[in-house]
Amino acid sequence: MTSTAADIATDRRTSPAVIRQNKDRRRALLLLSPGVIWMTLFLLLPLCMVVYVSFWTQTTFAVEPTLTTASWQQFLSSPTYLSAIWTTVRIWAIVLTATLVVGYPVALYIGLFVQNKTLQTALLVACVIPFWTSFLIRVIAWRPMLGTEGAINTILLKVGLIHEPLTFLLFSEFSVLVGMTQIYCVFMVGPITFMIGRIDPSVIEAARDLGASFGTIFRRIVLPLSLPGVIVGAIFVSVMVLGEFATAASLSGRKVNLLGNIIVSQVGSLKWAFAAVAGVVLTIIITAVITLALRVVDLRKEM
Repeated sequence: MTSTAADIATDRRTSPAVIRQNKDRRRALLLLSPGVIWMTLFLLLPLCMVVYVSFWTQTTFAVEPTLTTASWQQFLSSPTYLSAIWTTVRIWAIVLTATLVVGYPVALYIGLFVQNKTLQTALLVACVIPFWTSFLIRVIAWRPMLGTEGAINTILLKVGLIHEPLTFLLFSEFSVLVGMTQIYCVFMVGPITFMIGRIDPSVIEAARDLGASFGTIFRRIVLPLSLPGVIVGAIFVSVMVLGEFATAASLSGRKVNLLGNIIVSQVGSLKWAFAAVAGVVLTIIITAVITLALRVVDLRKEM
């Protein structure tokens, strides 16, 4: 009896199905291992270190590994830093809305109305042409456009719409919003165009044959099917805008203080514990935003 049970167990281990499953499992582990190692070394461990350092004791020009909550208490009780959190969240919400308002019609045109695939590709490439230059050049290029003697003020003065230059265009929150919207809009256009391009044309054609108007087709077919692209684009834009500091520093004249700017200034002042606190707070906000976005649409099901 014992010998029979052992033979059955041996047959199961050597059956073709079990051997194939073991090979598939080893292949999956082999494929996953580079990503897991990379994420562990360059994401999880640094993140744990940042959380750990945020509880270190910060002196004037040094940080000691003595655990304390002083940096957290100082950060969470300071109106300046709480205001920076609010400013970061407010600018993120406005830029996210602006990129969606500007990017969705562009994606709708490219994905739905342009039938030629070559032309679709050419238009998408045209959207990323600004990325062929440096990020800082794209940011600083807005200065001659928005300045008091810049292109926009010059045109408005010449056509008589204004009688003196508009001063709020540059070195203000407005210029930060304009710059971020222009820089990150393409990250909203790409995913939405991809999802709209996947819609079966026969579905839209059937809706037209049944007498549906464009508004009905958009509301009941295009918008629901493009929603995963909107969520992916929103995640791209959110992660980059929430971690921004260069655009605010360059276009606001340091009038707009984001969490990213606080991290840069604290690192420059060698206040590592305080910078770590700001980094943890920023990571929590980004995680909450991504979690909320993923709850809107189940990307594993829709993609």
